[in-house]
Amino acid sequence: MSYFDSKLLAKFEGMETPFYYYNLDLLQQTLSKAKAAADKRGFHVHYALKANFNPRVLSTVQSAGFGADCVSGNEVQKAIEVGFPASQITFAGVGKSDKEIRTALQHGIFAFNVESIQEMEIIDGLAAEMGVRANVSLRINPNVDAKTHQYITTGLDENKFGLPNSELERAAAVLRDCTNVDLVGLHFHIGSQITDMNVFKSLCVKVNEWKNWFEERGTTIRVLNVGGGLGVDYYAPDEHPIADFETYFDIFDRFLERTPNQEVHFELGRALVAQCGSLISKVLYTKNGVKKHFLILDAGMTELMRPMLYQAYHKIEKVGAGAEDTTNYDVVGPICESTDAFGKEVPLPISERGDLIAIRTAGAYAEVMASRYNLRDEVRYCYATEGQLELANS
Repeated sequence: MSYFDSKLLAKFEGMETPFYYYNLDLLQQTLSKAKAAADKRGFHVHYALKANFNPRVLSTVQSAGFGADCVSGNEVQKAIEVGFPASQITFAGVGKSDKEIRTALQHGIFAFNVESIQEMEIIDGLAAEMGVRANVSLRINPNVDAKTHQYITTGLDENKFGLPNSELERAAAVLRDCTNVDLVGLHFHIGSQITDMNVFKSLCVKVNEWKNWFEERGTTIRVLNVGGGLGVDYYAPDEHPIADFETYFDIFDRFLERTPNQEVHFELGRALVAQCGSLISKVLYTKNGVKKHFLILDAGMTELMRPMLYQAYHKIEKVGAGAEDTTNYDVVGPICESTDAFGKEVPLPISERGDLIAIRTAGAYAEVMASRYNLRDEVRYCYATEGQLELANS
């Protein structure tokens, strides 16, 4: 049975669509399981703000005791405002501006994940100007195939992220010349939505190699930051609402070689928040073409970009549907772009104007990508906790 049954349909009556629906109870359960699995192994988890920075979602994550992984100066500032300790904030990103670096230095964050030699030199110079020291972790591109979509893989030689192996000797030399930078760790991140756990075993092998490379040259590595990338089940969200954190963390616990007091850090986003969110939309029109049947929704690519950006799959359901006859629909939005389609040939119960549609597993990389293209209204959102609904910004 779907989570979006007839009881929830009744609760949605009269609510203006489209809106993001966040199940905060499921979010809390997910965070608790992830934290417990990490804590018993002594691991540190930073939440990737880029996945979702909705106010209540973010405050719930912060209250659960996670650190923050940021990729912009504004994300660093937001993390501080929400209450993440500066000592638990990392700042990644291949193109940090001087202004963003200064913001992070002012707050005294835990570490910059440095992606190039030039960036390291800029951070050193800005820190010297400000009279402070900066902790850095070198992001190494390990050339590990994440076996995921080409648009969300980050650890291959052809990707823009991280230092290639060919530059590590020079990076180590430049580090020795920096006067206001301290190397605290190594950073790796190979991609997103990884469901093949063997990929993480391959990552451990590479991390071990580069950790040993630095330590053999007399460099102490305090932190091994292995990034994130753990995938979720977009096809069966009700059967697998919480990612397999036990297996994920156990792989690193078994295969990552650590010296005493060496910390292991993770940067998880999607796995923590994806399943708690859904986009709720209404059928504006049904349209039968020569070759296609269309459901035209009041939500479009302005509310959820992932299917259009990199052909991402989201399960689409009719809210409150029972055992009904189905037909195949192209589920599309109202935006004046041919790419504005959530799914093609989607089997759904026969639908009509006014029916509610739920687009599942939309808690990550969804609301954060919303836009005002076509001068659309700002995206609305609703929270569910202990059976009660709260429409936050109608």
